[in-house]
Amino acid sequence: MNPTGDVALQQRNLILFSVGVMLLIIGPVMVLTVLFAWRYRRGNPNKVYDPDFDHSTTLELVIWSCPLLIIIALSAVTWTSTHLLDPFRPLERLAPGVPVPPGTKPLNVQVVALDWKWLFIYPDLGIATVNELALPVNVPVRFAITASDQFNTFYAPTLAGMIYAMPTMRSELNAVLNKPGESWGYSGNYTGRGYSDMRFKLRGVEAADFDRWVSAVKAEGGSLALSNLVDLIKPSERVPAMRFASVEEGLFDRTLNRCVEPGKPCMIDLMRRDMEADREPGRDRAHPHGGAAMRSGRAAEPLVGGKPKPALDKAPEEKGSGPNVTAPAQSDPPGALEPGSAHNRDHQ
Repeated sequence: MNPTGDVALQQRNLILFSVGVMLLIIGPVMVLTVLFAWRYRRGNPNKVYDPDFDHSTTLELVIWSCPLLIIIALSAVTWTSTHLLDPFRPLERLAPGVPVPPGTKPLNVQVVALDWKWLFIYPDLGIATVNELALPVNVPVRFAITASDQFNTFYAPTLAGMIYAMPTMRSELNAVLNKPGESWGYSGNYTGRGYSDMRFKLRGVEAADFDRWVSAVKAEGGSLALSNLVDLIKPSERVPAMRFASVEEGLFDRTLNRCVEPGKPCMIDLMRRDMEADREPGRDRAHPHGGAAMRSGRAAEPLVGGKPKPALDKAPEEKGSGPNVTAPAQSDPPGALEPGSAHNRDHQ
């Protein structure tokens, strides 16, 4: 509720408007409920009892017209806002009354939700960061969003709300920051033990400060290539902010197409070959490229490493063993405490 970007500002105003309109009905209903109970209580000597009352046109008009008007108003506002705030829709304004200047080129940022950290790639600048997102104010930003292995949610409440980040899918978000300052971004979807610390710092800076920030990142050295991306993808918790002065081209697309590890074919190549196989009569469609066919859904392999084997499919030696913590307690055998006693026969 404290936006620093125009999209978040419009979302906040939409929430406040909707709540205010709904209170036009909820408020009077709550007040009249108490008023009627007090006025027509049993002990009120001045209450009016009219056994012949059965209809009031005025009352019927009020009861039906007010909710109907509110539903029409909310429907119109929701329909308009849904299209205006479509995350895929390029921005038409930077702020209320400030249109985007013609020819303005948006800043492209590629976002990858990892376990449990956020990777931001600036393809136009050739740099990348982890758990740190810096943006110049009053510059349109176009985010391309995906995830490594888990269904996630990119959530920057002061910038533009949240949007889903899903493996093998590319989401998009267009937004702009209007005020310099720092805030936090989060994951809005529970993804396991490292979820609580999966957050990033969102920095809004002036254009000159953003150029200095880019220069500082490039001066710190280090590079993000395919080899260290494999290590970065592995689950880790409470990862501090990281900066990379250079980025190998195409890392976002390789993550999206699940071909980060050497030797793994890219989804887009498999799909292209499948389409070609469909057009060739007599070709083996189950194995159109001589190997495994394109897998989908739960059959898909993880981005790094192999798919875990279910416990029910494992052999006993693969499952291992541990202490039996649910075994029932056993008492001592008869005679264990009094060897040779005649009372031991009573317990046998």
